[in-house]
Amino acid sequence: MTAPDHHHWMNRAIELARLCPVVEGAFSVGAVIVADGEEIATGYSRETDTKVHAEEAALDKLDANDTRLKSATIYSTLEPCSERATKIRLPCTDRILAAGIPVVVIAWREPSTFVEDCVGVEKLQQQGVKVIELPELADAAMSMNRHLDLS
Repeated sequence: MTAPDHHHWMNRAIELARLCPVVEGAFSVGAVIVADGEEIATGYSRETDTKVHAEEAALDKLDANDTRLKSATIYSTLEPCSERATKIRLPCTDRILAAGIPVVVIAWREPSTFVEDCVGVEKLQQQGVKVIELPELADAAMSMNRHLDLS
């Protein structure tokens, strides 16, 4: 079995992030869910409504009981959120954990622009999820967010 091409799939997620309607109060993020080397779902921020996150949009396209999720990898251009402004929607880390996805690949960690201390990576790792960071693709993943304070 060949190793997954993390750069290929992250670049696909970056392409999706470029589709996001740009707004002042939110990041533009792309996500791709891959199982057995095949893209099974994609999503991007604000794809279906003004509050939907990329990972959420991708997961919403699959049945919660889809057995492929148990061996899937989700690629997200930004660290999955660990909290939401509205309590109506689950944080993306909780959605990923509930889906049973064992591997998460990100390009960059969420800065304190909107959330003081995002702990998405730590929360996933504490539950046994393998998190892979691709910092060499961080600039490309941040490029559609340059209008925001990324400090």
